[in-house]
Amino acid sequence: MNEETFVIVGAGLAGAKAAETLRADGFDGRVVLVGSEHELPYERPPLSKQYLAGEAERDSAHVHPREFYDEQRIELIAGVAATEVDTAEHRVGLADGRTVGYERLLIATGATPRRPPIDGIDRALTLRTLPDADALRAAFGAGGNVAVIGAGWIGCEVAAAARAHGCEVALIERGATPLEAVLGSDLGALFADLHRSHGVNLVTGAAVAAIEGDRVRLADGTEIACDTVVVGVGVAPDTRLATAAGLEVDNGILADEHLRTSAADVFAAGDVANAVHPHYGRRVRVEHWANALNQGPAAARSMLGGEEAYAKLPYFFSDQYELGMEYIGLHGPTDRLVIRRPGDELALRALWLDAADRVTAGMHINQWDSIEEIERLIESGEAVAEAFR
Repeated sequence: MNEETFVIVGAGLAGAKAAETLRADGFDGRVVLVGSEHELPYERPPLSKQYLAGEAERDSAHVHPREFYDEQRIELIAGVAATEVDTAEHRVGLADGRTVGYERLLIATGATPRRPPIDGIDRALTLRTLPDADALRAAFGAGGNVAVIGAGWIGCEVAAAARAHGCEVALIERGATPLEAVLGSDLGALFADLHRSHGVNLVTGAAVAAIEGDRVRLADGTEIACDTVVVGVGVAPDTRLATAAGLEVDNGILADEHLRTSAADVFAAGDVANAVHPHYGRRVRVEHWANALNQGPAAARSMLGGEEAYAKLPYFFSDQYELGMEYIGLHGPTDRLVIRRPGDELALRALWLDAADRVTAGMHINQWDSIEEIERLIESGEAVAEAFR
């Protein structure tokens, strides 16, 4: 009798944690982990934080050391992309011509950086992979002028890391403040003040027309000197494999609350999964570290026959200079923001409330005992007390 084979396509955090969970939960069959990069599976937060800032070694990003995969009998196929999934035959085709049959398949292919249609955009670096971080760390170490296009989470963290290396930094943002699209203008203004206080030339309300030689040219004719250009304007779920296989796709691979896709025996996890979330009663796709960390194991348990829905609330964190923050939940565009700031120091708690005064999301800055209480408020589904309104 042939042993069962479980295949995981995507050797990032979600895929590596899924493989770990399969073994920890007693699966004794064959586990094959396929990754297109010539790297051990790694986590992404160090790429824009400690490693990029020069505060950590490269291998600190690895999910597990090399020997872990050997000890756990996980076949890590690195540097070979999966090119085809045949859901009828239960087979995965690889770029080197091999095929691997499966009883269960997890697709955790992540996301790819967006590149806006700007003249000269090919000159710009992105930050998604560990080699990307290597290149940026080397560029920042050489000093000079750095232009960062996009003041979202990645753009802000890259700007902070470049300043840690002593570079002159211009942070260019189309909106009125950094992070305005995700946090709103009030909190965005706080991040604007933070970056300016650390010497960043923050240019808001700006559209980039072209990258020309050692300059970024804005639509209004302003030119910004740069030795290094980084573009950080978001990512798109990498659904190419799933689309070609005929899976249902819409802003990611569509999955149910157990992370099962539209194809039998095929599951999805991480940045690429647009899965039904029990708390929200709709599909949610999350691009943050905690989702990959937790959703990979949840998918593995579903592959093993488990029936527990994935119900973790979305969570992310960021470190910029002396600011550390955590956010949990998912607020909507009409939710009301309430900010409580104890004094002039860089610390606060913020809650988003719906029309019934229920907490939909919350965050803190430098108040590390707050996040669990915020989580309880969200999960309770109850209107908050007057003191929080």
